Amino acid sequence: MNINQLPFINEIYGFLGRDLVAAVIGILIILVFVPLNSAFLVWVERKVAGHIQLRPGPMEVGPHGILQTLVDAVKLMSKEMITPKLADKFLFWLAPIIIIIPAIVCFVVIPFSPIMQVREMNVGILLIFSFSSLTVLSILMGGWASNNKYALIGAVRAVAQNVAYEIPLLLSTMSIIIMTNSFKMSEITAAQSTVWFIVYQPVAAIIFFISTTAETNRAPFDLVEAESELVSGFHTEYTGMRFALFFLAEYTNMFIAASMGAVLFFGGWHGPFFPGLIWFVIKVYVLIFVIIWVRWTFPRLRFDQLMNFAWKFMIPVAMLNLMITAVLLKVL
Repeated sequence: MNINQLPFINEIYGFLGRDLVAAVIGILIILVFVPLNSAFLVWVERKVAGHIQLRPGPMEVGPHGILQTLVDAVKLMSKEMITPKLADKFLFWLAPIIIIIPAIVCFVVIPFSPIMQVREMNVGILLIFSFSSLTVLSILMGGWASNNKYALIGAVRAVAQNVAYEIPLLLSTMSIIIMTNSFKMSEITAAQSTVWFIVYQPVAAIIFFISTTAETNRAPFDLVEAESELVSGFHTEYTGMRFALFFLAEYTNMFIAASMGAVLFFGGWHGPFFPGLIWFVIKVYVLIFVIIWVRWTFPRLRFDQLMNFAWKFMIPVAMLNLMITAVLLKVL
């Protein structure tokens, strides 16, 4: 049965308006999906890390340890939230709240299938980039407000890393935008009904993948946390649920980055047999698996290597790829 055929749904539409009802339902689904997806990805990361290191990973709580993350979440929620005596208490409290808001908002414009999108926007790509830039602001806020030298160093690194890798990320995305003439994610997906853009833009796809890995502070670009030198980096002083919110945002941002990669380069919901949600989910989780695989394969870079790689290699290659794309589109 189509939900729109139910009498009370039509009454709600008439009272509140179809767009508002769709937005409210979509946001409620997102609020349920975000923590469950993050819990699942934490379990997946532990299992993948375990098998890469020739061990089983979590096994005790639930079948193959599948409930381990839920138990950890209960543990974090039950822990005391400690605020350092000399910290800026308001900013220290605000930072973990701000970091999770962009992660939730970005879901609004992601097209999961031809009929599953909370809100279509002409500037969907720009909305994701705009709100994701708030993440580094919250990291800087939390690191500075902690009044801890390790947290502050991690926050400063986050700003430098974000500025450096945002440029090649935008340049690689622009190569796709000028090919489709649109910032709409659904139109970019529709343009790949026959051939995925990974065929035309392999260089842009690689740059996008590396840049999003750095933007989400994942290894080998996790210099913002760097346990071996900064204890835990920007969230050293955070405990309990505040600490959990930072990790919730990290895994949610990883899902959003993989979703953008699926839309921009791998055809979104398009598949060999039928278009739909299943293909989109498969592509997203395959990309997430690759991100996790990279984390447990490559060692962490030094900070100077991280910055030199962005400014001296990534940006020039991304700029060259964009120029070649523009010339070919003009000529052909």
